[in-house]
Amino acid sequence: MNLTFTEEEEAFREEVRTWIQAAMPEEMREKADGEGHFTPEDSAEWHRILYEKGWVAPHWPKEFGGTGWDAARRFIFSEEMEMAGAPQLSSFGLSMVGPLIINHGTDAQKKRFLPKILSAEEFWCQGYSEPSSGSDLASLRTTAEDAGDHFIVNGQKTWTSYAQFADWIFCLVRTDPSVKKQAGITFMLIDLKSPGVEVKPMLTLGHTPAFCDTFFDNVKVPKENVVGGINNGWTMAKALLGHERTLLAMIGPSRHTLVKLKRIAATRLVNGRPMLEDPVWRAKIARLEMRFRAHLMVSYRALAEQQKGRMPGPESSILKLVGTKLIQEITELCMEVMGENSLTWYNHDVVPAVEESIGPYFCYERAATIYGGSNEIQRNVIAKMILQLPSS
Repeated sequence: MNLTFTEEEEAFREEVRTWIQAAMPEEMREKADGEGHFTPEDSAEWHRILYEKGWVAPHWPKEFGGTGWDAARRFIFSEEMEMAGAPQLSSFGLSMVGPLIINHGTDAQKKRFLPKILSAEEFWCQGYSEPSSGSDLASLRTTAEDAGDHFIVNGQKTWTSYAQFADWIFCLVRTDPSVKKQAGITFMLIDLKSPGVEVKPMLTLGHTPAFCDTFFDNVKVPKENVVGGINNGWTMAKALLGHERTLLAMIGPSRHTLVKLKRIAATRLVNGRPMLEDPVWRAKIARLEMRFRAHLMVSYRALAEQQKGRMPGPESSILKLVGTKLIQEITELCMEVMGENSLTWYNHDVVPAVEESIGPYFCYERAATIYGGSNEIQRNVIAKMILQLPSS
């Protein structure tokens, strides 16, 4: 794989870098340069800025609002966004349900939903997991009863990230309980403003309202909101999870947190000198960075395959497995480098600004090896789909 960029591509990089510096609001730039803690409102604002520029969905086909960039330019754009510390955009619309609608939705669904995903008029969340159906997603119990031209949905979804800010939710529901559990599931789009929907945020250990429980009590959903056909939801789920697990390679967060790790190590002293100059600490950081670079190369290969028109396959489980474990180890080392400050991250009078946001992020990423399908499930996928090992 050739990672040498042409003069035209380097000129494009400079164009992107210059534009980001000019377009990012001052308050947002201060957060990027400092603690880097962005609110959902920051992400929505940055989404709209990118939309006005026409750069909000570089991975979408041009006819649906994408940029038409090749793989190299998409990579350059992503890298420059990461290095600038720009807010991460919500992935549920742009990177999950949007591509699924493009590939499997009806013309009416594309016309109705895609423009408002692009423009940030409507935000999305994901309704997969349930209190008793996490890694074993096919055991879900939320039901959708056929009522003629619509379904009546009842049940509960959990871990619905940022549902309190979303307008729509894409859900897996059981439409046929009489068949094999994977065969009786349907993928449908539900308006969160519908009567009977209740969203209840929960506070995480990191003191962030990242997750919600979402309840459905006799919610009416039109049949035209089914994507991919009734009882074909498991196929849709696998297609979408391929996109999600590629995202969960955690390239951007790992890169950004490694930079912060080195900044913290440069300010913390051991025996009178910065930890970054200590051979032991430098070796610990270097090992993580080398693993990140190897993981980055594998991610490039997956991106190159997607550019050829190949949808994410079981190899996305490798990216998810390695990437989520890596981000956990990077944040663990950040906490180790912070020492006593790692336990007092909310005491802003004590903890330097460069260190403040690591504690909550460390807590949040304890779940990285669970969300998007636990890493135990990813190992099963790799064993079955890639290594062709027999089921036990």
